[in-house]
Amino acid sequence: MKLTDFKALTFDVYGTLIDWETGMVNGLADLVAKVDRVLSRDEILEAHARHESSQQAYTPAKKYSEILEIVYKRLAEEWGVVYSREECIAYGNSVKDWPAFPDSEGALQHLKKHYKLIVLTNTDNDSFKASNEKLGVEFDGRYTAEDVGSYKPADRNFDYMLEKMKTLGLEKSDILHTAESMFHDHAPANKYGLTNCWIYRRHDQKGFGATMNPGEMPSYKFRFNSMADLVKAHQEELRG
Repeated sequence: MKLTDFKALTFDVYGTLIDWETGMVNGLADLVAKVDRVLSRDEILEAHARHESSQQAYTPAKKYSEILEIVYKRLAEEWGVVYSREECIAYGNSVKDWPAFPDSEGALQHLKKHYKLIVLTNTDNDSFKASNEKLGVEFDGRYTAEDVGSYKPADRNFDYMLEKMKTLGLEKSDILHTAESMFHDHAPANKYGLTNCWIYRRHDQKGFGATMNPGEMPSYKFRFNSMADLVKAHQEELRG
């Protein structure tokens, strides 16, 4: 099996193309500064993952910006910090400030020449619009949690993506699902029989950061530590 066997790459965005962990830590800096103990970066991210995944399960129809407002509230309560409604709203709107990984734009521009590019993202349309501007490509399909009314790893999101991709003339066998999160993306990819590519952004760190522990590790067909490494492998295949 080769990268050039596929017609489309379906992407997770946050954690894969957008550096959401840095965005989260930066967005929570003022709150964390008020905590009466030192919190490590991973403690912040793991607490965020717990509250985010829980809230997405309880209120799947809420926009991602609204989910983040509640996450901020739950974190403040967990850490014993006084917070305001305005601070919750500001954090909910912070996705637009989350940076792209340095290699994302260039990688996507290369891949756009060879594949249809699709996103299946756990965010809302306004937040994704701001992120898309940092990524520098026009995606062929943009399927957000707001569109679907639920959040990955829910079956509903993958059912929706596969149904809509058929209207683009794409079948499951044409797709390489490309993502960082084992919890949100690779476990469902295994369940749906999607060929998958792990962009292991956290390869030099322990734990799962801003995503939940998936339990039993899903399998994957390809693994790269960055989008740049994926492009390098693709270029080598083209040179054959």
